[in-house]
Amino acid sequence: MFGKRYAASMITRSAANDQDRRRFLKAAGMTGLGVVGAGALGSLTTGTASAATVRPAASAAAASAEVSDGAVLNFALNLEYLEAEFYLHAVTGRGLADAMTTGTGARGGVTGGRAVRFESKTVRQYAQEIAADEKDHVQFLRSALGSAAVARPAIDLQSSFTAAAQAAGLVRPGHSFDAFACEENFLLAAFLFEDVGVTAYKGAAPLISNKTYLEAAAGILAVEAYHAGNIRSQLYERRGGILGLGLLGRDLREASVKLSNARDSLDGPSDDDQGVIDSRGNANIVPTDGNGIAYSRSPGQVLNIVYLTNKAATSGGFFPKGVNGDVNTSAANS
Repeated sequence: MFGKRYAASMITRSAANDQDRRRFLKAAGMTGLGVVGAGALGSLTTGTASAATVRPAASAAAASAEVSDGAVLNFALNLEYLEAEFYLHAVTGRGLADAMTTGTGARGGVTGGRAVRFESKTVRQYAQEIAADEKDHVQFLRSALGSAAVARPAIDLQSSFTAAAQAAGLVRPGHSFDAFACEENFLLAAFLFEDVGVTAYKGAAPLISNKTYLEAAAGILAVEAYHAGNIRSQLYERRGGILGLGLLGRDLREASVKLSNARDSLDGPSDDDQGVIDSRGNANIVPTDGNGIAYSRSPGQVLNIVYLTNKAATSGGFFPKGVNGDVNTSAANS
């Protein structure tokens, strides 16, 4: 869930005009304002469908206390840029077209990334499908936000993976981890992202007041969950000493537990994150709580992981200059 300290920073000054709202409806497959109603469209700035029409005098107060849907979508767009660049580089050797990276805030380049030499036709096809989905997510969110969409921030797909692998104990201190060196390394790198995406979208769901936006976000969450299950299943199958280049340990299943523990060490005191095997070595493809429900991460916790820090920070790790938009600070968990 998003903490109150993030709510104020998420009051957006963007996506507030009728043109951008209509653009979102068009991108979501809607054909007219009557689908959600004019009052619901007003919720993008007030956070409440009826605030602008029923309580005009209270509109300013509502705008200062509630979360903007536009801010949530822009936060998601930063994450989609990261995933799209990772997968597109892995399958094509190049990233997003320049026309898909413009927007508000500082546009940055991508460091690292190259085509992976997949040994398995199945994994290659999975990677190609996921890359196409992530590219579509970027395009959809950009179309939905219109002129309010943030630009792609600077992204590091090189030293960031090494730092994460060293923190997890996957490589020896002083040694690097190349996420694109082989199929196994690629799968572990994908695992690092996918679970974070699922928990981020679930954590954002309670903040989205417009049902059209919420349905779209739920659709992306479902796709990210499919992706995560796919990657987790592939890692579980890589047992019996199959390791990527430069990795320490016995197999990729154990490596997933190490990465999971590293994520847990960054995002706070709770022990929610789970590898692809449980403590008895049994399959754990779907990480859930005791009720069979997937857990959530706040934006601060998500940024802890992608910034690779357990402190409050505005940049680091995969985003060396931070993310664009109002939500840009990780949580202080140390």
